[in-house]
Amino acid sequence: MYETFYKLKEKPFTLLPDPGFLYLSDKHRMALTLLEYGLTNQAGFTVISGEIGAGKTTLIRHLLNNMDQEFTVGLISNTHRSFGELLEWILLAFNLEHKGMNKVEMYQRFVEFIIDEYAHNRRTVLIIDEAQNMDAETLEELRMLSNINADKHQALQVVLSGQRELRETLRSPELIQFAQRIAVDYHLEALSEAEVAGYVRHRMEVAGGDPDTFTEKACSAIYRYTNGVPRLINLLCDTALVYGYAEQRHRIDARLITEVAREKQQGGIFPVTVPAELRPEDEEDVREPETPPVTAALDHSAAAGQQADPAQGGASAEASVADEAPASEPPNPAAGQATASVSSIPDRAQRPAETPAPLTEAEYRWQQGQPKKKLRIVVCAAKTASRQYLSRLLESYGFEVIAALDLDAGKLAQVDTSRLDVLLIDREQSNRMSYFQLPLALTNWHGPVLFNAADATETSLRQGNPEFGQRLAQRIDALADASAQTPAASNQ
Repeated sequence: MYETFYKLKEKPFTLLPDPGFLYLSDKHRMALTLLEYGLTNQAGFTVISGEIGAGKTTLIRHLLNNMDQEFTVGLISNTHRSFGELLEWILLAFNLEHKGMNKVEMYQRFVEFIIDEYAHNRRTVLIIDEAQNMDAETLEELRMLSNINADKHQALQVVLSGQRELRETLRSPELIQFAQRIAVDYHLEALSEAEVAGYVRHRMEVAGGDPDTFTEKACSAIYRYTNGVPRLINLLCDTALVYGYAEQRHRIDARLITEVAREKQQGGIFPVTVPAELRPEDEEDVREPETPPVTAALDHSAAAGQQADPAQGGASAEASVADEAPASEPPNPAAGQATASVSSIPDRAQRPAETPAPLTEAEYRWQQGQPKKKLRIVVCAAKTASRQYLSRLLESYGFEVIAALDLDAGKLAQVDTSRLDVLLIDREQSNRMSYFQLPLALTNWHGPVLFNAADATETSLRQGNPEFGQRLAQRIDALADASAQTPAASNQ
């Protein structure tokens, strides 16, 4: 969705463990070193524990991808309370036949396999991920299997990876013999604030993007809301990129991170213990990369310069951001509305007192005239994605979207016009109904109506267009200004 806009080859913050994105912080480097040490020195049991989402599975995947040919590896990727017969899972992990066998037969089959591997100078390694769900009885059975040795060599090596509960289980009195067999033990802590910044930059760079996409203060906010847990970092950053893309931001700042964290916190699922609030130290001046000046595509049709007839009881100004309504489509007098072309309305970008276009969203909001009134907008679009995209984009420019509706006259008729300043209709070329009938649904509305080309919205949504949002904001401001200058056109 946002890959093209941020020039990414792939999504940098997926929730799936991907060893290609492994970031070796000091903690992860130590954990990986101990894993490799345990394998090289034939440790009977190696235990790596860590908090949920700390990156244990990613380390295991990296280890598997870089193991020598001398190892024969069986992986049990998950355990659960109804884990069942341990030997069945082990034989399945090594792709050994086990159907119809009793426990003794399965044990004999596994012993023969290990001895055969050893005879061919291959060492057998069993890796159990998410091992915290194994109870003491199952772990003790696993210890008994490790008694299969050949001369002075450890024929079977076991690597356990799990959450903190695994360590607590291994400390129980009934597993004291198991604990004495553990040669390597390491607990993987969460990332520090500095490591979070390095982690975010690393994943953006590996994905082919700009490592500076997330600002320094944004990374500090990410650390605050995730406590340095990689999985939560991925969740927060991925959503922030979606928000940033919707608002056409090339830089993700602390303000946006806080907004994402607040919305996820309100949902009650994202485990954020720190209240998502913008702090004074988060404030920063984020400069977006410069884009070419916007050239306004204005409609110079024969209808240009027409003024509304006060006798009609109101006026509606109409334009499209990328595809203005053709001059051959006349206004609908039944609705008490007349059409004023945008070409007769002074564009904010042309006003000498204003900052020249193009402006970033933040610059537009705080520098572009400082409007006295926060304009309230109703967005109508046929596609859900377009409604969501337009709503968030307009809100990023300081407008208030009071409703985002389907192209349905019945729903539009329920809008409280006393709260509306501008009606935005995302019009598809094939849908002529929207051009004439939707404004009729607002029987008491005689204010500005902006028709926007739906294909331009969809193109910006898919490919990213920094100019799209600014042009849209400028047209809305211009229409609202023109409406305010004409008493008959204002919504009383």
